[in-house]
Order: sequence, then C-alpha cells, then structure tokens
Amino acid sequence: MTATTITPRTTAAARITGLGKRFGERTVLDGIDLEIGASEIVALVGRSGSGKSTLLRILGGLDSPSAGEVFVDGRPTIVFQEPRLIPWQPVVRNVALGRPTPRNRRTDELAARDALAEVGLAARADAWPLTLSGGEAQRAALARALVAEPTLLLLDEPFGALDALTRLTMHNLLLGLHAERAFGVLLVTHDVLEAITLADRVLVLDDGRIAADVPIDLPRPRTTAAPEVSEYAARLLALLGVTH
Repeated sequence: MTATTITPRTTAAARITGLGKRFGERTVLDGIDLEIGASEIVALVGRSGSGKSTLLRILGGLDSPSAGEVFVDGRPTIVFQEPRLIPWQPVVRNVALGRPTPRNRRTDELAARDALAEVGLAARADAWPLTLSGGEAQRAALARALVAEPTLLLLDEPFGALDALTRLTMHNLLLGLHAERAFGVLLVTHDVLEAITLADRVLVLDDGRIAADVPIDLPRPRTTAAPEVSEYAARLLALLGVTH
C-alpha cells in the first residue's frame, strides 16, 4: 500500500500515476493517471458509486491508495457537502481550526477573521453555527479551507444542498477566490452544468477509470443559457449514458 506524498511546490498542484483503490474484493479505482495544474480547475463527474469521492479523499490524504503514486504539491484542503461546523464553537473558532500550524488564539482568530472577510462573512464571525443559513455555513467551511492557505482545494459537492440562487453566488465566490489565489481545484459534482460553468476541463469517471477528459474552451464568465454550454452538456450526458 502506498500513501499520498506531499511535495515542495512545482508547476502541478497534484499528480497521480497508476492509482488503484480496492475495498476488499471490490475495485473502486483502477489505473488512474491525472495531473491538476497549479492554477487549474478540474471537475470530476460520474455516476453514484463511480469512485469520485474516493479519489478526492486520497488526494486529501484521508485515505490511502492500494496501488500507484500520488503526489500533492504543497497543501491540500477539503470542503465537503456538509459544512461540518462544531455547534458549540463560534464561527471564528471553527474557521481557526483550519490553521495548519496553530500559533496562539489571538493570531489564529485574526487569520480566521481575514478568511471570513474574503468570503463575505465578516459580520457573522462571532455567531453560532446553528444561526447560519445554508449558504453562510458553506462560506464558513470555505473560509476554514482558505485559512490553511491551500495549493489544492478539493471540493466534494459543496454546493449540492444549496438553492439555485445561493449556488450561483457560491460559484462566483469560488471563481473570484481562485482568480486571486490561483490554487488548483478538483470539484466533484453530479451537476454537469456546474462542471461546465466552473471548470477548465471535465473528467468523466466510469467503472473506476477516467473515460473522458473534456476541455471547456469557453471564456469566463459563462452562462448556462449559452448554446455552447448546451453542446458541452449534451456531450457529457452522452458520456454518462444519459439520453433525452
């Protein structure tokens, strides 16, 4: 068994070679080769159970591969679909928990407040998590990832539970933060339109393998009403075996 290796920064945020993952007799990932550029947004789509979240967890160091090599350049952080905030700690303390090397309470909280300001949540720093809306809670989770100063941001369907308007707001926030910080991103999503709107390229995972790698050659900002987006969506849905 091999483990995820964190390396000094290069031109790639992550590089995977021959990645395999088995759970007992079941093979979930089989011979994955993948490179994510240092400032590239890659979306990963696939049917439920295709191994998307497993791949993300391996990149984040939460799981170990059964075969192959995984190199992450710098520091990965993960944002899940559920914000996973500790209810008995105020928002600022939840965010401060993301600090990779805690110093002291004051320094950590100052860094957390800066991150909350970046995601537009400065006014809710001292609030309790249960008083936040769904969008606010996900902003707090994103701030907790940012305070770690990631080189690779791993997003496991973080917008899936949000309403359409809040999701659009979070998309714009993510793109703005990416433009400022230039980290690599791997976005796991079931939403083909979300993948096309956000990503530089979309990977289709099928039966544990990357079945397609589709570059999205469209300028930003992108709108789902554009005919080119519909063409990409039809292509990806066909690759996923979805027909109209």
